[in-house]
Amino acid sequence: MSNRFKPKFNIKKGDTVVVIAGDDKDLKKPRKVLEVIVDKGRVVVEGVNIMTKHTKPSAQNTKGGIVKMEASVNISNVALWDAKAGGPSKIKRSRDNGKLVRVFKKSGEVVK
Repeated sequence: MSNRFKPKFNIKKGDTVVVIAGDDKDLKKPRKVLEVIVDKGRVVVEGVNIMTKHTKPSAQNTKGGIVKMEASVNISNVALWDAKAGGPSKIKRSRDNGKLVRVFKKSGEVVK
């Protein structure tokens, strides 16, 4: 990503999304966004792109061993879940009392 401008993404931490591309593609299973990595254009989604990490014993983790955790996926591979429409939907931004809000294009509902 370019260092000149900070990109704006329609997906934020805590949103419900569906994976629309990749190994974990499932258009009917909404999942929660755990983290958005803006400078790399990636998101960490709950239960998607599971990887195993071998950890050494430390003060916090006295046993060590193999830990399963989510790795990031590209932000273009997820779409926001529109509960009213029952599927993925694109977003438009509109002003509501002078404040920018995200609105689903399919149903017209404001993203919560």
